[in-house]
Amino acid sequence: MGRTLENKKQIVEELKRLLGEAEMALVLDYQGLSIKEMSDLRNRLQSNNGVCKVTKNTLMRQAIDGNSAWSSLESLLTGTNAFVLVKGDVGGAVKAVQSFQKDTKKSETKGGLFEGKLLSQDEIKAIANLPSREAVMAQIAGGINAIATKVAVGINEVPSGLARSIQQHADSNES
Repeated sequence: MGRTLENKKQIVEELKRLLGEAEMALVLDYQGLSIKEMSDLRNRLQSNNGVCKVTKNTLMRQAIDGNSAWSSLESLLTGTNAFVLVKGDVGGAVKAVQSFQKDTKKSETKGGLFEGKLLSQDEIKAIANLPSREAVMAQIAGGINAIATKVAVGINEVPSGLARSIQQHADSNES
């Protein structure tokens, strides 16, 4: 039994909502993946604010129709596709997808779209190699802490240096 027109409209509306929230979209060829493997992928993406949707290309075309930010996805809409829509930790989600693909050896990334630009396989791999948001925050915090420490040491050195100079002068007058 096929989907009703009303059901298809609901799917398109949900896709539009997800695309409106997403920062990045990856298109995967999911042919050969079992339901269990798809569930595994969805679970891996959940912690990175990613959603994996399997839908017909025609419904995705309707969802991106008239949306200039996502219209470049049109070129990737061939064959059996799963769409990974990511909001937030883009690098973590790409890492999760690549880890899943490495473990299953069945799925392949056809391409992606980030900020209106189609991504090549190399660009997708480069995004996966970026440090996580937490690692970047830790690096920034470490840098700020190092600067604050140097400033504190520098400020403390002024009176200490002055005290040493006075002491040297006093010692030289005693001699």
